Amino acid sequence: MRGYLESDLGFYYAFGAFIIAVFVVGLAAFALLNPAGVGTIELVGLSGGFFVFMLVYFISISVQRLEDGDSF
Repeated sequence: MRGYLESDLGFYYAFGAFIIAVFVVGLAAFALLNPAGVGTIELVGLSGGFFVFMLVYFISISVQRLEDGDSF
């Protein structure tokens, strides 16, 4: 695991997974604390925007990987 995190790309992938976990835990905690607080439209918009953000994040990592020729 340490070898995976020593490379830049490995760190970027781990950080992306961490951000996804924080988002999911945050949504779950908000749903438990305030079940009537988020409607379907808001949830779809929030989740869709986050999905697009993470998609661009991982695409940029893949492009950097292709440019550098770095494989781990």
